[in-house]
Amino acid sequence: MLKLYGGARSRASIVHWYLEELGIPYEFVKLDMQVGEHLQPAYLEINPVGKVPAIVDGDFKLWESGAILLYLADKYSKSSLSSEERAVFYQWVLFANATLGPGIFVEASREREMPRLLTPLNEIFSKQPFVLGDEFTVADVAVGSILSYISVMLKLDLSPYPAVLNYMKQLSERPAFQRSIGGRT
Repeated sequence: MLKLYGGARSRASIVHWYLEELGIPYEFVKLDMQVGEHLQPAYLEINPVGKVPAIVDGDFKLWESGAILLYLADKYSKSSLSSEERAVFYQWVLFANATLGPGIFVEASREREMPRLLTPLNEIFSKQPFVLGDEFTVADVAVGSILSYISVMLKLDLSPYPAVLNYMKQLSERPAFQRSIGGRT
């Protein structure tokens, strides 16, 4: 059975959400980060950097939330994708982790980056319910989780982006979201 390693209030909740969406069996292994369980030799064999999340799927070990999301999408989603379609998923997952997250959560650049990032997202969500159209995908887990953390961690005024707010509300009502990220807020 696939194992997801994470700690309280960690990015493991993003992977947890996607596992719930996929409906595949998994075991959550909660590491006590306060006492350094993530720095013990057994866990460092899974992730030598000692960060969470990480997964073990049979003999396969993987860490970094974006890489895990893409692996799970490739292995467990029910759709077959062309290389180009798969690249679009990669684009959005990488955007969420490398551009959207830092743009929102790094205070020094937030004032400049937030409008640059949320204005195009607002435009996208004013035309379609999900990142890539009418269907919920791994791209929504990546982008949606970052957006959901805004209200939990920063309490920013997002009223200039009503379609983004609607998107966040729509995602927060998903049962899999409620069993994962929603259970933390």
